[in-house]
Amino acid sequence: MLKDILKNKNIILASGSPRRQQFFKDLDFNFTIRLKEIEEIYPDHLKAEEISDYLAELKANAFTDLKPNDILITSDTIVWHNNKALGKPKNLKEAITIITSLSDDTHDVITSVCFKTVHQTKVMHNTTKVTFKKLTTEEIEYYVNKHRPLDKAGAYGIQEWIGLIGISKIEGSYFNVMGLPTHLVYEMLTTLAKS
Repeated sequence: MLKDILKNKNIILASGSPRRQQFFKDLDFNFTIRLKEIEEIYPDHLKAEEISDYLAELKANAFTDLKPNDILITSDTIVWHNNKALGKPKNLKEAITIITSLSDDTHDVITSVCFKTVHQTKVMHNTTKVTFKKLTTEEIEYYVNKHRPLDKAGAYGIQEWIGLIGISKIEGSYFNVMGLPTHLVYEMLTTLAKS
């Protein structure tokens, strides 16, 4: 369905995330993948969705050679907990510390998506509240050592073992926690295809 609407558009996904790439395949439209390395640094005064919005747009701004039919899509996910952003852990010890802080508490997972064409740039975000049960040290260490979640914001993947056994409540989009608010991406692409 979306494939037909977008037949005259060239969709470019600027993400190395296997999960986001799979979402795009599952949404059933043609796209290409283009990657550019950027330093993901943001101003200290930004909070919550301001951070992910800024980083998603920063990634999009690295592409300066878009053609008239191109729609570039970039995104960024952060975990916001106790008034600070939890990014990707630098090592397994830090991953254990991060998950321990999330145990028996609720945090926000915020994903921002930037859509860029030659004429406009639009950024949107989605927030999901996730609550973990009280996790034991053994559960946390087992997960981190087995799954090595160093490429994930907040040091966990909801679709992995820790999500299966540890999440007691979720308010909002499950797919947003995985890294893409697919329902909003679908709506925005449908709108952009008509413009």
